[in-house]
Amino acid sequence: MKKTIIIQGSSKSLGNTHKVVNYLNKDNQFDVVDLKTKNIGSFDYEFANADDDFLPLMEEIISKYDTIVFATPVYWYSMSGILKDFFDRVSDLLHYKKELGRQLRGKNLAMISNSTENDLKNGFTMPFIESANYLGDTHSWLSNNNIANDAKVKIDAFRKIIS
Repeated sequence: MKKTIIIQGSSKSLGNTHKVVNYLNKDNQFDVVDLKTKNIGSFDYEFANADDDFLPLMEEIISKYDTIVFATPVYWYSMSGILKDFFDRVSDLLHYKKELGRQLRGKNLAMISNSTENDLKNGFTMPFIESANYLGDTHSWLSNNNIANDAKVKIDAFRKIIS
């Protein structure tokens, strides 16, 4: 089953991250989930959000995909809040749904970020690296509302890694 899913975590469904995801997925070989379209609450030690979209989404991801790519804009030197909530909810799989969480072992994770400049700060990738066995990452940027040509070269090389 060598399938890849891109999880788009942006506050704007059709913004710059969407442009980057579409370019990365220009051959339509990957499935895409837009977290903005999901009802995913923040982590709660009492698992008060157990009935939202997180667990069904994770069950689908774990059963169908070997590689998970997180796509995020850079907001205040970090991943987007919507993606951070998703990351925090993985704690549900460590405490509340351990059998599901164990199935994440062996999955590949990757990250693609974007901003308006080629200025990714040191430390940005740490949450991704420390969260799992890390496959790869790349950063892209837009110039005049378009993906910069140098960024396209990086995205093309990244596509080869995750395919």
